[in-house]
Amino acid sequence: MPVSARKKDRKLNIAMVGHKRIPSREGGIEIVVEELSTRLVKMGHKVTCYNRNGHHVGGTKFDTYQGKEYKGVTLKYVPTVDIKGMAAVTSSFLGALGSAFGRYDVVHFHAEGPCAMLWIPKLLRKKCVVTIHGIDWKREKWKSGWGSQYIRMGEKCAVRYADQIIVLNKNTYEYFKNIYGRDTVIIPNGLGKQKIRNAGLIRDKFGIDKDEYILFLGRLVPEKGVHYLIKAYKNLETDKKLVIAGGVSDSQDYVMTIKALAGDDRRILFTDFVQGALLEELYSNAYVYVLPSDLEGMPLSLLEAMGYGNCCLVSDIPECMEVVGDKGVVFKRGDAGDLQDKLQMLCDSREVVENYKNVASDFVYQKYNWTDMAQKTEGLYKRLAQGYRDTFTIENDLGGKV
Repeated sequence: MPVSARKKDRKLNIAMVGHKRIPSREGGIEIVVEELSTRLVKMGHKVTCYNRNGHHVGGTKFDTYQGKEYKGVTLKYVPTVDIKGMAAVTSSFLGALGSAFGRYDVVHFHAEGPCAMLWIPKLLRKKCVVTIHGIDWKREKWKSGWGSQYIRMGEKCAVRYADQIIVLNKNTYEYFKNIYGRDTVIIPNGLGKQKIRNAGLIRDKFGIDKDEYILFLGRLVPEKGVHYLIKAYKNLETDKKLVIAGGVSDSQDYVMTIKALAGDDRRILFTDFVQGALLEELYSNAYVYVLPSDLEGMPLSLLEAMGYGNCCLVSDIPECMEVVGDKGVVFKRGDAGDLQDKLQMLCDSREVVENYKNVASDFVYQKYNWTDMAQKTEGLYKRLAQGYRDTFTIENDLGGKV
């Protein structure tokens, strides 16, 4: 039955559940929720984000915003139990409860764990969308015990109850198709124009200048493979320093392990969590950016590094290779020796590095941008609000699978 133009174009009331808090760079999910929410508001929709109470994962010094609104997005804060593993459970439960009783057209859950609470808004017949940012139960800290079981339950709840599931890449699409027979919609993460900065803060704070360092930037967790990078770097013949920028995410033991691996090598710099102008300078002035991950969803740090025009060296997992294409250098996942060989080649060949730098930015902007991601997500919301659930029709309307 044809849908009236008035109903088709009406503005929606949307709830976001499952992130820590916005505005924040605590993780990739928070960046996605912020970028999506603020763009949906500009499109005329009303968006409410259910933020966690509590402190920034980088420490209290990064607790910079506690307002009730951000760029037109309504912020609601839910209490959390500040115990490892329980903060996410309590915040997603209370966020799901709030969204169930709110007058929302669509409730959008982010990540597998929070989806364990998806049944709550479904009890009140809400239209629910899920974004799977990665297969989280595969991550090192969730491989066993209660946390793993809880996340697997969230994954199964998403399959059973979600009206639509968004995934970020082909690999995850195939996972849900093969394991559950469930069709999903691929809408990858995006990228905004980056602000290139000359070295200033990083020179004063860390004693590094343009092209003087190899950069890793991300959470310091085992699946990011920083231990491979340190092992490879310590055997290099180079005057480049190694900068490891990132905060802790329930992974203090791993951080102690990699710092012990670095030992007293003064060329290896740990910056802790970074943001703002300092982050922009690190991206802008790196000689090579390295992402040695064993596991990813869609690495936003890699998108950003390419957006800043970096030569990127990544592991050969599908999620990284899908981003870089032939515009980056690849090493064998988990192979510190191969990583060392590729790093040595890049350190010895500035021309090769410059060739990759010259093409990275234009290449990644053509493939990924937040405007496209927001428009495709809006299209999915509107079709659900109109009563459509057919994935094939939605994918055709949104431009097909990536």
